[in-house]
Amino acid sequence: MVRLINKKNIKTISWGIYKILKIQEKLTHLKNVDYPDLDQCIYVMWHENQFLVHGLKNKNKTSILISNSLDGDVVSYVAQKWGFKTKRGSSGRKGSIAATKQMHDALINGESVAIMVDGPRGPYHEIKKGAIALSMETGVPIVPVNWYSSDKTFKSIPSWDKMKCPLGYCRIMNIYGKPIYPQDKSESQLISEVKNALLELEKQSPQKYKEALISGLWKKK
Repeated sequence: MVRLINKKNIKTISWGIYKILKIQEKLTHLKNVDYPDLDQCIYVMWHENQFLVHGLKNKNKTSILISNSLDGDVVSYVAQKWGFKTKRGSSGRKGSIAATKQMHDALINGESVAIMVDGPRGPYHEIKKGAIALSMETGVPIVPVNWYSSDKTFKSIPSWDKMKCPLGYCRIMNIYGKPIYPQDKSESQLISEVKNALLELEKQSPQKYKEALISGLWKKK
């Protein structure tokens, strides 16, 4: 089977996808709810919600971990055009170590980072240790994030991660959980706490979205 993306057309495809997303951007009305008042943090989300990073504030002070693959090249191009810094790594041991080092340095320099904790290849909704290790090493808190919309234009793509994205006019909420601090916690405790926080945000999202609609959140300027 011929790959749609290859080294010869990667730049053209990346530019094309970015242009499509710029059009979608005008139709997407993304609001932040319970945004944390922190100088820096480690944003974590499921891989299916990776596009929610567009709603993060202080993009120029946030680094995103992206897989070191051709698909990752496209994502990295778009993320940089949006104003983010990007760090590249892979699921292999060497690639994982290199990526963790890059993200560690970003945190030490006072930046925030964003990590899809069950990526880049799954298993679905299983926490990888990268974000946990970074938090324990640096003391920087973890902030879980989920995004949600009940609009019919908020679609789930048929892929392993069930990636969600808007297709047309769409009102979306980025919902942030309470910061999770690593102090006096074991690795297993943090993994469990992060997973439970992300799953709880998913449960809370429909009701919070309903309340936002009633309050006229998207009508407010």
